[in-house]
Amino acid sequence: MVEGKRYEILDVTADVGILAYGKDLKSLFENASLGMFSLIVEPEKINVKEKVDVKVESRNIEDLLVAWLNEILFIFETQEFIMKDCSVSEMDERHMIAEIRGEHYNPEVHPRNVHIKAATYHNLEIKKSNSGWRARVIFDV
Repeated sequence: MVEGKRYEILDVTADVGILAYGKDLKSLFENASLGMFSLIVEPEKINVKEKVDVKVESRNIEDLLVAWLNEILFIFETQEFIMKDCSVSEMDERHMIAEIRGEHYNPEVHPRNVHIKAATYHNLEIKKSNSGWRARVIFDV
């Protein structure tokens, strides 16, 4: 983990991506979701007014990360709920339960930066090191 960093934006031809960091898998997934939403709107313009519980299951940790990001993106697209922050309460390599907090999307308050269609498996990478976890995720835009 890069000291003090939660995520960073990657410059990817024709798409957009992030590197997310965490001291453990829970914080890695939380930071990946923060990185994704920072691409969609300015995080400073989102207020915490409501919460949504999210449960995701998958075959392995890589699938779980993609499923998690796509699930909260689906919530944004279908319920117009934009995430400010989140907390993962339960997790292993095949399932997770989390709470996302934020508010309903308002284009006048939350100008959209990037229209993300989906988190992809393209160059997907999750690695553990002595200093924590790192994930690279590329998004289809």
